[in-house]
Order: sequence, then structure tokens, then C-alpha cells
Amino acid sequence: MDIKYITTTCPYCGAGCSLNLVVKDGKVIDTAPSQRGPVNQGKLCPKGIFGFEFINSPDRLTTPLIKDKKTGEQKPATWDEALTLIAENFAKYKPEEFAVISSARCCNEDNYAMQKFARVVLKTLNIDHCARLCHAPTVAGLAKVFGSGASTNSFDDLAIADLVFIIGSNNLEAHPLAGRRIMEAKRRGAHIVVCDPRVTPTAKQADLHIQHFPGTDIQLLNCFMKCMIENDWIDHEFVEIRTFGYEDLRKCVTQDKYSFENTSAVTGVPVDSLKTAAEWLHECAHRTAFVHCLGITQHTVGVDNVRSIAFLQTILGNIGIPGCGVNALRGQNNVQGSCDMGALPNVYSGYQSVMNPDAAKRVAAYWGVDSVPEGKPGLHLPEMLEILYEHPDQVKCMYLLGENPVMSDPNSKMVEQAMENCEFLVVQDIFETETTRYADVVLPGACFAEEDGTQTNAERRVQRFRKAQNPPGDAKQDWEIMKMIAEKMGFGKYFAWEKTEDVFNEMRGITPQYAGITYAKLEGDGIQWPCPSEEHPGTAILHVKEFAGMPEGKAQLEAVEHRPPAEVIDAEYPFWLTTGATIWHWPSGSMTRRCVQLDRDCPAAWLEINTADAAKLGVKDGEKVVLYSRRGEVEVGARVMNDIKEGVFFMPFHFTEARANLVTNTAYDPVSKTPEYKVCSVNIRKKEA
Repeated sequence: MDIKYITTTCPYCGAGCSLNLVVKDGKVIDTAPSQRGPVNQGKLCPKGIFGFEFINSPDRLTTPLIKDKKTGEQKPATWDEALTLIAENFAKYKPEEFAVISSARCCNEDNYAMQKFARVVLKTLNIDHCARLCHAPTVAGLAKVFGSGASTNSFDDLAIADLVFIIGSNNLEAHPLAGRRIMEAKRRGAHIVVCDPRVTPTAKQADLHIQHFPGTDIQLLNCFMKCMIENDWIDHEFVEIRTFGYEDLRKCVTQDKYSFENTSAVTGVPVDSLKTAAEWLHECAHRTAFVHCLGITQHTVGVDNVRSIAFLQTILGNIGIPGCGVNALRGQNNVQGSCDMGALPNVYSGYQSVMNPDAAKRVAAYWGVDSVPEGKPGLHLPEMLEILYEHPDQVKCMYLLGENPVMSDPNSKMVEQAMENCEFLVVQDIFETETTRYADVVLPGACFAEEDGTQTNAERRVQRFRKAQNPPGDAKQDWEIMKMIAEKMGFGKYFAWEKTEDVFNEMRGITPQYAGITYAKLEGDGIQWPCPSEEHPGTAILHVKEFAGMPEGKAQLEAVEHRPPAEVIDAEYPFWLTTGATIWHWPSGSMTRRCVQLDRDCPAAWLEINTADAAKLGVKDGEKVVLYSRRGEVEVGARVMNDIKEGVFFMPFHFTEARANLVTNTAYDPVSKTPEYKVCSVNIRKKEA
């Protein structure tokens, strides 16, 4: 019996836990936690333990599929047939007619290859990925304040904080091993504050639960800043030496509308709870860590939500020191890395702006091409779908890697029509999904267990994927597929990679944050960027002495007012809906719902309804209801409970049989273009017998 243990990194959330794949006779049969993993310290969550079962699912794509023009049926094809068809069609379109979607599920090397393919072969800036749907507001918001869009501190800092202030994050379900560090702080005696409209597993561990209405985060944060300033609880030295714009911020947040009393009326939080949280922020200054996730970012004010967190931490002097900072828990495993690689419409790799002519020249020279597209940023993901839906004569061709927008994007019926409108659609994935059914060509990729590579977790830690088995059938690594298409189209010399490490080494040569990281250095516990040279050990805490990239190295404070959500409740739609993840599943469910144990533990969607609301509506626990909005409706079982704020509903988004995104809103943040998943107005009716 040939059994091996291959150490790799978990492919699910942004915590980046280390695990061992147990391999027998060339196939993954189990997992075991890595005892030396710096993030998880020998522990795993249910997805880490049972989430390997999809790897050898009989549903895996094993060969390319091509849609028959007459019947619409997708039929198996050879690689040469698929590549020829793709090359012929890609050659038909202008750069502005392409839409390219990369993937935060994939490794850094695949994302680097995809953004290079878009810019060198297709000559388009229309490239984006699912960070747009989750943490683009974090990237944009923190960059505006600090000059860098990444988390400032390490998970280790969560364990030594005296106050962990959690807002918009149910980390014990969505990022359990990061949540475990927070529980270490609690055992040390730290205060835990959780701001969430639900009584989540995370909120149940809190010393103080601030149960506010969705979409009232800025009101809440401005109220706390008002209290800090008026009580003279701010760090004057830090503000004076290391910031600009304090006076504008002060004038804004000290308005009467941000008083405890008015904030209580807006948010639905008792005044005493607001005062307690403010007092703890003062008492634990210089040892307070803020933690946020999608409950903050998935709003039409997502960027300003993140900026407000950064403002509060800055005036308290909680930046650049241990046990503090702004800590963004990334939703998918490689959201951080995909952004770092430049799989975005406004930057090349390493956040080099496409609007900077010098950056464009530098990238073009490095790649050995005459020029790369530059100037006005390309289309964001929601814009791509919006144009495909409304103006399919403008965007005609989409190349989509590892994402499932029919399940994961808001207003699913609109997305379905956008996919239908796409003149030529290529989808590269490991399974057939709700999106692949619209594809003209489906290409079979390799999963995390079948490739070497790297991914970057939420604390900027770059870690290794290691190959444990071969891909099924004729499936190939994603960067290899892009190389094959490039060769077919006459661009092969720009993609002359032989192995994944070659892609990584090319990437680090043009990406300053990764310059000193090598595969050899990653054999240990990973490296946190920035790592500017091979002698450098990496950087655990950002902004210790200055805010690099900002004028005079100072943080930028500004006035940010509270604004209501894009859609508010009314007589016709009198309830708020918010959506989120569960501990058992992962975004669209294409991987975890093929894991027997995970799907057995959580087989179906549900709608959380407060007991008082259910009594008024005459809805009983377990009863089927129809949830509806201005965009669509979905049938789902009711779960009547007291763990949800009155007037608010909650629904998970993993289940194709009950798609929460049939009712969610496409309105998006004007800066980040991130949709407002976390709040829209809805109603319910009983299912007719």
C-alpha cells in the first residue's frame, strides 16, 4: 500500500490553513491537519476535514466540450478542436468587445497568466475577478486611506489584542481558524465586540453584541468617532504627525446626528450598548484589532464603510503596532493574491496603475511586447454583465475562469440572460456548473490538489499548493491552457513557461511586493509580503513608520457621511434581507456540495425569520414560503428563531435549488462597483398548497 502525505494549503476561505492530503495509489483519499501550519496550528474546520471529497468526484470535467450549433448540446471534443475554435473566434473581436473573468479560487500563477493573456493576446483591459463581489471595497478603501489595500496585521495579532472589534464578519463560520485566534484573546481576558444583525455563532461568543440594522455601519462608526473626539480620547501625536485631513473628519463626525441617541434610533441599538463599546475602545487604545468581512464590503457604501473603520483606528493610534490594525478576512482562498497579480481592470501586477504611462511602458518592456493596453480602466465584473444584458452588441465575447456568476452574482435572472446574450463564451472550470451550460466551449481545469502553485491569504501570507495527484482525463492546469490558446493564436513566445515555478518567477520580477519570495523560501511557513529582496524575511505589520505610497507618508482622513442603502423598505417590501455563508459550504456550492459529509450536514437553504415577525405573518417553523423582491422570487423553508433582528431576514447563498441571488440587488458601490448583497428590501408569502 503506497500512502503519502502531501502538505498543501486549503482551497476554501482566506484563512489559508495548512493541511496534508493523504494519497493512496496516486489518489487523494483523506486529509489531515498540518501540525506546523502557522495559521491553523494543527486544527481544521469542517471544510478542511471533509472538503477533499470533490477532488475525485465522478462529475469532474475530463475533456473539452463544444456546443453543437444545431442542437445546442455540448459534446466532448479534442483539445485541438477546442483550441482551434477558440483561436478562430477570439481573433474576430476587438479589444473592447472582450470580457475576461479570472478567479480567486485559482492560484497566483493562474491569475498572473490570465491577466497577461488578456493584455498581451486579447489586448484588453476588461479583466476582473470575484474580489469585485466581495473585498474590492477593502482594496479601494484602505488604499485611499493608507496607500495599500491589504490587511495591516497578522492573525497572530488577533490573539494578543485587548479588544477585538468585529463588524460584518461571522468568522467562526466563515473563517473558523482566524476566529480561533480571537477566542485565544478572549481566554486571555480580551473584550469581544460583534456588530451583526444576526446572533451568529461569533456573536454568541461576544462580550457585547451590537445588533444593528443592515446598512447603518457608517452611522455606527461615526458615532464612536464623535465620542472619541469629544472626550479627548484620540492619539493626538499620531494624528498630528502621521495624518492629513483630521479637521474635515472632526467636523463631520461631531455633528448632532451622530449622537448616541440619534445613532440608536437609526441603527436600532440601545444607547447603553453604544456607550459601552465606546468606553472599551478608549480603555483598549493601542491594543484594539478591528476585523471585518463581507458584511461591511457588500454595500453601495462599501468603500466608505472600510474607510470609516480605518479612520477610527487611525485617530486612536491603532495602526502599525502589534495587536491592532484593520484586519480584512478575505472571502475566498486567493482573493488577496488575485488582486496582487493584477487580475483587475485598473492595475497591472503589483497594483501598478493602468493610468500610469510609466507603469505601462515598464510592463510592456518586461513582457517584451511593443505596448500593453493603458489609460482608462477596463470594465468591472458587474459592468460586464450589465452591458451583456442591456447592450450585447458592445461586449460580445467572454473568457471565464473558475467562477459561476449565474449562482454568485446578484439578480440571477438578469445574469442568465447576459450569459445567453454572449456571442461566444468560453468557460474553464473543474465541473459543469449553472454557468457552463451557456458556454460555446468548456475547458477542463485542474483543482488545487492537482497543481503546484501559490496562494496568498488574508494576512498577506504567500503559501504553497503542492501537487498530490494528476488531473482527471485530459484536464490541465489553468495556466497551461492559457499558454496553449496563446500558442494557437501566434503568441506562444510570450508564454514560454515549462512549469508553474517559471510563472511565479516571471511574476515576482514585475511585482515589487513579491520580489524576494521564492519557492525555496516558501518551504517553511510562507512569507508575508512585502518582501522586497531574497534576504528579506517578509513583513508581518504594515505602516509601522509611514504609509508608503501616500503623500509625505501620511494617512488621508476625510469626512464621510452615513447614507442609506440603495433600496429601502416600504409598504410593499417591508423587510430587510441579508445573505451570507455557512460553515459547511463555500460560495456557489460547486465543490462543497459534492462532498458527502458536508452536504449531509447542511443539505438545504433556509430563511431566518424573527419569532415576532413570523407571528405577525402567520409563518411556522419549517413552513415553505416564497421570498420575493423587485427582481425575482425563490421558494425556501422558514427557520423561525430569535437569532435574527426583528425586521430582518437572512438566507445563505450556496444552494442552486433556492438561489438567494434571485432576489438580491445589482446596485453597486460607485467606487469599487461591488454589489449590495447585504441589504435589499423583500417580502414573503406562504407557498400555495
